[in-house]
Amino acid sequence: MEKHITLLGVLHIVYHAIGAAVGVAIFALLSTIACIADDPDAAIVLTIVGTSIAVFLLLLTLPGIIAGIGIIRRRSWARILGMVVGGLGLIDIPLGTALGVYTFWVLMHDDCMKLFK
Repeated sequence: MEKHITLLGVLHIVYHAIGAAVGVAIFALLSTIACIADDPDAAIVLTIVGTSIAVFLLLLTLPGIIAGIGIIRRRSWARILGMVVGGLGLIDIPLGTALGVYTFWVLMHDDCMKLFK
């Protein structure tokens, strides 16, 4: 079960870091387009939209990264946070669903509960 817990933590960190990277990439893309655009109004709108999307995605992925780090370190609070993040990820078909199911399978196991106490 030790390997599953470590793997689960790494998967949460990687999965949510990819989401954060997508947010940063969207920001960079829209900001670049805003710099190229000749229209100053379009530049302002693109910058605002890019910043909003990036901040939203970073705030959305931050709990998953924190949960992954806590799961690797076997913190008691990380088990609860991991289940919440895994439950919310179930609606993100197909990868979020697979990670959510794996999260519940690992974190609800009796051996895992003993390791987090």
